[in-house]
Amino acid sequence: MKKIQFLLLILFSFFTTISYAAKVDTLDIASSTMGKTYKAAVVLPESYAKNKKNYPVMYLLHGAYGHFRDWLSSTPDKETVKNLADKYNLIIVMPEGETFSFYIDSPVNKGSQFETYITQDVIGKIDKTYRTVANKNGRVITGLSMGGHGALYLSAKHPELFCAAGSMSGAVDMGSIRNPESAERVNKLLEPVFGTTPASQEVLDSNSVLRMVDKIKSNGLPLIIDCGVDDFLIEPNRELHRRLVYAKVPHDYTERPGAHTWEYWQNSVAYHILFFSKILQNNGVAVK
Repeated sequence: MKKIQFLLLILFSFFTTISYAAKVDTLDIASSTMGKTYKAAVVLPESYAKNKKNYPVMYLLHGAYGHFRDWLSSTPDKETVKNLADKYNLIIVMPEGETFSFYIDSPVNKGSQFETYITQDVIGKIDKTYRTVANKNGRVITGLSMGGHGALYLSAKHPELFCAAGSMSGAVDMGSIRNPESAERVNKLLEPVFGTTPASQEVLDSNSVLRMVDKIKSNGLPLIIDCGVDDFLIEPNRELHRRLVYAKVPHDYTERPGAHTWEYWQNSVAYHILFFSKILQNNGVAVK
């Protein structure tokens, strides 16, 4: 009898935990400029349903070849994002960025306007749908690879929207992603952004975070940047770090063992949220 009672207690605890774990919504968000509707995954921490407080939001961007659910489906531990949302009482939003948009507004393709989509449509929809801290003091952004570029790019161009930004294994130098061995393949992938005529080196360079150090400095946003030492993007990240140091731009830069893998990003995102949580606390918007 005691064994049965013990088992029932364990089962009760298990189902109670599941019932109150972080909740994942899938939200349709229309683009005002592209004439399309994309989906976004939104993780609400367990505490969200238990009070009426406004919550800070972290925007978490996916990489190239990916889509909005990558952070929920590709980490070795599928509970990673939900556990972090619960631990830090954050709403975590994972919007769609298509496979190779770099989160910029294409100068030639009205169907690829992801800078406008993220900064206007997505943020606007999230603030209208949920109890958020609907100003820059409660909004941070980070991402992996192409999404790392996107997070630094969007925060540099729109410092009025974010209080901090990060990049994990960021593709921070668009000018270096095309080399003689990969030129044809990369040009094809970049067609939605720059059109069928291959973008010049000058155009790629002008859209790279690596060339935005002066703007980043003038904005003064706290930054966290990291990359694995075995990542093929380690040299552009080291160059960005060097340029930020030379320009005397405060930032948190780390190299860790690892490559361009989900194992690395699962580990990395926890450091980013810890970094952001301290800023949100200082801004007086963290939910306790």
